[in-house]
Parts: sequence; structure tokens; C-alpha cells
Amino acid sequence: MTNNGANLGFEKKLWLAADKLRSNMDAAEYKHIVLGLIFLKYISDSFEEARKEIEKDPEGDKEDIDEYKAKNVFWVPPEARWNYLQKNAKQPTIGKIVDEAMDAIERDNSILKDVLPKNYARESLDKQRLGELIDLIGTIGLGDKESKSKDLLGRVYEYFLGQFSDAEGKKGGQFYTPRCIVKLLVEMIEPYEGRIYDPACGSGGMFVQSEKFVEEHGGKTKNLSVYGQESNHTTWRLCKMNMAIRAIESNIQWGDSFHEDKHKDLKADFILANPPFNDSDWKGELLREDVRWKYGVPPTRNANFAWVQHFIHHLAPTGIAGFVLANGSMSSNTSGEGEIRKKIIQDDLVDCMIALPSQLFYNTTIPACLWFTTRNKSNHGKRKRNNEILFIDARNMGVMIDRRHKELTNEDIQKITETYHAWRGEKTKKKYEDVKGFCKSADSSEVEKNNFILTPGRYVGVPDEEDDGETFEEKMKRLTKELAEQMKEGKKLEEQIKINLEKVGWKM
Repeated sequence: MTNNGANLGFEKKLWLAADKLRSNMDAAEYKHIVLGLIFLKYISDSFEEARKEIEKDPEGDKEDIDEYKAKNVFWVPPEARWNYLQKNAKQPTIGKIVDEAMDAIERDNSILKDVLPKNYARESLDKQRLGELIDLIGTIGLGDKESKSKDLLGRVYEYFLGQFSDAEGKKGGQFYTPRCIVKLLVEMIEPYEGRIYDPACGSGGMFVQSEKFVEEHGGKTKNLSVYGQESNHTTWRLCKMNMAIRAIESNIQWGDSFHEDKHKDLKADFILANPPFNDSDWKGELLREDVRWKYGVPPTRNANFAWVQHFIHHLAPTGIAGFVLANGSMSSNTSGEGEIRKKIIQDDLVDCMIALPSQLFYNTTIPACLWFTTRNKSNHGKRKRNNEILFIDARNMGVMIDRRHKELTNEDIQKITETYHAWRGEKTKKKYEDVKGFCKSADSSEVEKNNFILTPGRYVGVPDEEDDGETFEEKMKRLTKELAEQMKEGKKLEEQIKINLEKVGWKM
């Protein structure tokens, strides 16, 4: 099976070395120190690469900022270039030097204003360890042509985000959605071109994967318009850096999507999101009359159906949304949630539901599912599937990647997405058919009989046991024999334990 996670090569080695330098520092604090330096190394490498190219041009001016902008490269002033930082890495003032470097970059690149971390000079940060971290990051190329072709920075950044999320526990999930879930969402909705929106965008993983999808399928990334919003300011900064690293043109706003919707008039072709699960502190009591609550006022103590309606509100007439929610959203009838879900189903907006395996997330053990909603079930040349919902039970999929975390493999993702695309009537290798225990296409009357509950297990049933060709009598004879042998072996072990205990002066 193919593991779908980051390549555990040099990224892991770099992480282990960087984590050693963390000492007793909190992961949430250290995250911004490390990722800020990685970003600085990247833009410095990119600058130096561009500088060499300009120097080769007889008409080029290596001190002209516009020359670098034309190459989509950030201007890095002398006091912010990596070689300067590395020369001064052993100085006791290195923290102040790094802060000044960040200030200088923001000054000369307006798009990065208020984005970069600038707290390296604080007393609590060990300057010797900071210098060692600079030396460590200095050992890898990030922004040169070869490194860019291998996406070294993307791999390091993504791997580090995941590791920090793991280290931070529950809080870490604010900025990181596991790669396999992001990939599954993107492969399902296929964002080739148009407006893509994530109102709880974290560090921007949905946008990065969408760009990768377009590139892998021979599309043009410039045909994607990216819109996002993030309520946590430090996470918003991570996202802005992530977009800059990838050279993704984007409109990423800071603010609460419920109370300060910065993309109020946006109608998106694609919505991808992993909002906070069961958020009880979303201050819904202040939004009782909001225009977004077309299907009912969401409960003040749980934001799940506020998010669902926010996504629907922002969908274009032919748009599709794929998002992660807690399993409770599929069946809850408390505080009017069941009635809201019923009305959404009756309006024929739900396209597909997927039950996910446990242990996929770094930040929560709450079981999760994927919702796919669309305003038009006969759009883009796909078959008409009005009043139909596809249910997929993927709870038994995935492999353990460590003692606590599971991951969907590339094969798992392919199986799920091919099932969905075949069901939608797209050209696929396989023709869609219901598979007991895995997938079922149910019509609205069946969903109504199940009280508008969307849990896939209710519809797909239990898989049939494979016939191994062994009769009942043969099986019982074999199992009885095996049990007798195991009991005999158990007695031998019991006697041996008694002997060993007697040897050390203990009698049973």
C-alpha cells in the first residue's frame, strides 16, 4: 500500500534536529520561530537565484526591485539576506538582527505587511539555540531552481505543520488538516478552474492541494481564483506565508467568517473547508436574523449547521462544496438541527456523504464525516441525479502510520473518488454499482424513511462474508482441534511458570 503522507526523508531529519533545539519552548511558540526562518531562507534563496540571472543579462540591473517583481520574486534587502544572517548567527544580537530582517522585508514587499514574525529578540529565546537553528536551516537549499523542482520547501513546510500540530495536540488542529483528507476533498470536487473558497482556511492546505491537482491534470493554476478567511491572526499569517511560498495569488482575509464575512458577495464555484468541530463559542445569539440561515436558525451552542448554511449561501448556481464535520451533524435532532438538515435534503442540496475512519486527525478523536453539497445535480455534463444521494462508508479504510494516527492511502482515495465520479456519470474505468458495506445510491424516499439521517452505515448495510468453501462441520472440527492444542499448550506454560517460581522461592 502506498503511504500518502510526506516523504519521511530529509524533512524528518530536519525536524528532529530543529525539535532538539526547541528545548523546553512551547511548540505553539516555537512554530512561528522555525517557520518564519524557513520562509526567510526560501525568499533569500529565490532572490539570489534571480540575482544571478539578472547579472547575466547585459541590460539587467541587479539593484532594481522591479526586475525581481517581474520574475515573481520578493526583493530581499542586504540586511535580510541569508548569508548576512548566517555570518552573524553566533552574535549575541542575532535575535535583533532577525527582527530587523523581517521588518526590512515587510517594508520593501507590501504584500507581506504584518505577516512575518518579529519576536526573535525577546529575552526568553535562547540566542545560542537561535544561531544553531539558523545554521541548521542554512544547510538546505529551498528557493533555487533544483529545490523548487523537487518542491523541497513545500515538503518541509507541510511536514513541519503536521509535526507542530501533533506536538500542540488539540490547539494544533486550528491550522492543519491532515494531507490525505485535503487530497480526498480536492480529488472529489475537481477544482480545475473558477473561484475556490475556504472560510476557515487555517494555513491554506486546501488551496495548496487544489493548485497541485490542477498542475497534475495539465490545467493552468492562473485559472483558479483563491479566496479565504481565517479568524486566528497567527494562523492567518502562516497561511499568507504559505501562499507566498507557493506563489498562489489569493485574497486571504483575517476575521471571523460568521461575524465579519470579508467575502460577503462571493459566490464560489468550489468550497473546501474543515471548520472547527461542534464549536460552542461562535456567538450565534448575535446572528439570529442573519440572511444565511435560509433553512433554520442554528443552535447557539453548536456551529455545525451555521457552517453548512454559510457554505450553501456562498455557492454559485453550479457550485459544489466539500467539507469536514463531526459525525453528529449527520444524525443530530437536538436544538432544531434535524429540521435544518431535513430542509437542506428536501431542497436536494446533498450530493454525497462519506463516513471517515477514526484517528485521522491530529487534534481530535471526534468521529468525522465529509459532506458534499451542490446547487445543481445535473451540471457540467454529468448525469441527472436529482433526489439521489450517494453514501460511502470508509470507516474500515486507512492504515496506521504511528501508534495514534491513521491515514488514507492513495489507493483508498482513488477507490472513493472513482466511486463518486462513476456515480455522477463521468468517464471512469468502472461503471457505478452499489457495493454492500461500502456504497449505496439512495433516493429521497429512502432518506425520508430514515428520518433524514445521513449516516452512511444506515444505507450501505453490512458486507457479505466471503465463502471460504469450508462446510460448517469441517470448520467446527478444525476449530475444536485448534482449541484443544492451545489448551494443551496453555497447561504446559502453566507448569513451567510454577517451576520457575519455585526456583526463586515462591510456591503456588
